[in-house]
Amino acid sequence: MLTIGPLVAGAVTAEPGDMNVLWIFAHPEGRSLNAALRDEGLKALDEFGHSYRVSDLYAMKWNPVVDYGDFEHDPAERMLVASASQEAYESGRLPADIRAEQEKLDWADAIVVQFPMWWYGLPAILKGWFDRVFVKGLGYGIADEDGTVLRYGDGKLTGKRAMVVTTIGARPSSIGPRGVHGELNDLLFPLHHGTFWYTGIAPLPPFAVLSADRLDEAGFDAAVAGLRDRLRTLESAEPIPFRHQNRGDYDEDLVLRADLAPGRSDLAVHLRD
Repeated sequence: MLTIGPLVAGAVTAEPGDMNVLWIFAHPEGRSLNAALRDEGLKALDEFGHSYRVSDLYAMKWNPVVDYGDFEHDPAERMLVASASQEAYESGRLPADIRAEQEKLDWADAIVVQFPMWWYGLPAILKGWFDRVFVKGLGYGIADEDGTVLRYGDGKLTGKRAMVVTTIGARPSSIGPRGVHGELNDLLFPLHHGTFWYTGIAPLPPFAVLSADRLDEAGFDAAVAGLRDRLRTLESAEPIPFRHQNRGDYDEDLVLRADLAPGRSDLAVHLRD
């Protein structure tokens, strides 16, 4: 069965534009449902006049592990990952595989991040892509000329947008406010809010296929149609309306003001009304 994020109000009609799209794909099997959806998605991008590049992490044999070699750091010396990564990034000493992904990221207007949800999160190879590519000085650790830290809606990657495409084996009834697995947007909060929005990227509502292990032909056709609809509006869809850190909603301790969403502590308090 097909489902999309609960923030989607319905199909949006829009004229496709010309965008640069980076499609990050993380599934080990080239004959999988995910691979079939990716292929259909790329066909749609072609039809809509977009340019795209693909990072097929398993096919690339992407190394997901941050280590001394990423930053030309002496193993005999203690490494502070954040500062070491920033120094390597700013001096151009990052290895070629990281620099190639950063160049794709710089080129892209939009990012599609596709993966099967494993253990409530990303496959390790995909998490390692973010760990190695979003180094300090690019993904975080950025301040303006007044010293204000730029994150949660602001940063070097502001202006880009990203959409999750994921498959989940769970049945639709189990993903929701009282389902045993929880809400889809809560499951994806670390990626949507803690990675995309933190770095300034605007996250779009996710596209998810549920009961993925039991999808029949009709279900696959519906998934393809739904994915095409979402890609058609990749440029125009409203992002998830997270609050900005630096626009007055949070106090100096980065706690949401008491007058906003009073009495609540769920993750949705970080959404604008």
